[in-house]
Amino acid sequence: MTTTGYIGRRLLQIVPVLLFVVTVTFVLINSIPGDPVRILVGPAADAAAIEAARAKYGLDQPLYVRYVRYLAAVATGDFGTSIHYGGVAVTEKILERLPVTLLLLASSFTLAIGSAIPLGIFAAKNRNNGYDHLARVTSLIGVSTPSFWVGLLLIIVFAYYGDLLPPSGLVMPWADPASVDGATSRLDVLTTAASHLILPSITLGTLQMAAITRIERSSMLEVLNKDYVQLARAYGVSERTILRRQAFKNAQLPVLTVIGIQMTTALGGAVLTETVFNINGMGNLIITAVRAQDYQLIMGTTIFFAIVFVLGVLVVDVLYAVIDPRISYGGGAGE
Repeated sequence: MTTTGYIGRRLLQIVPVLLFVVTVTFVLINSIPGDPVRILVGPAADAAAIEAARAKYGLDQPLYVRYVRYLAAVATGDFGTSIHYGGVAVTEKILERLPVTLLLLASSFTLAIGSAIPLGIFAAKNRNNGYDHLARVTSLIGVSTPSFWVGLLLIIVFAYYGDLLPPSGLVMPWADPASVDGATSRLDVLTTAASHLILPSITLGTLQMAAITRIERSSMLEVLNKDYVQLARAYGVSERTILRRQAFKNAQLPVLTVIGIQMTTALGGAVLTETVFNINGMGNLIITAVRAQDYQLIMGTTIFFAIVFVLGVLVVDVLYAVIDPRISYGGGAGE
């Protein structure tokens, strides 16, 4: 099977997955107690106003009718309108908040990957000495520590006591200098954006860094014990050359799997991180939707997260063949 055929087949498999996600989420949301219309119109609204609001958002229809209508709308790319935001399209709210979360994810994974891979290689190269033990203990602490606790600790140390970094908010690097307090030039905006990104990036990237470090170390150790590596050593090839040419690339398949999974699941970590640092991204949008019982907004963000997850897994699978040409999509090893 060609790569194009494999991608096409996997894309078709996404449809039943999304249908399952939509169905389960729809049933669960409509099963929770509370009434989003009453939250919207307030406790002082009369019965006529409540019924008018129900009719406006289609909540006066039976559950099965709303479900079928919602499926038909989603099939055309329409995720409905938000009750909490006064009829604004859910897609518009997602596109408005998405760049903030993408910036946070990009910065946190740049930090995580940029530190985890060298740490994992260094720990594997110096197995069972002090450096290795330090890397292993640090990774264990990283994967065991809740991200929200890391964020609160960083705020206390570097914002409250140290007064070195801002404790909340996020400034986009492309923002207009006139809209940023104290900024008179593009350089001022970039400096402000970087200072706001440091603490949230460390908070979100700590878990990712720890998980990637552990896998990088174990994968490098496995490759370094292979026969072809031992043969290269016997021929007098330097350890640096072995690490760079023989070991590194062959050790990256498990690491790629972890990075791909961590990138998709990090969206869940972004919810906590954005809440702790009061960042108006996708995570904060989901929290707002749940608190307001905004059915359409909850559904839209859930479907978006599901799409990102399945596409992330697909990208990882395709990258396997790029890293290791022996992998084919025909059910057997490549020639």
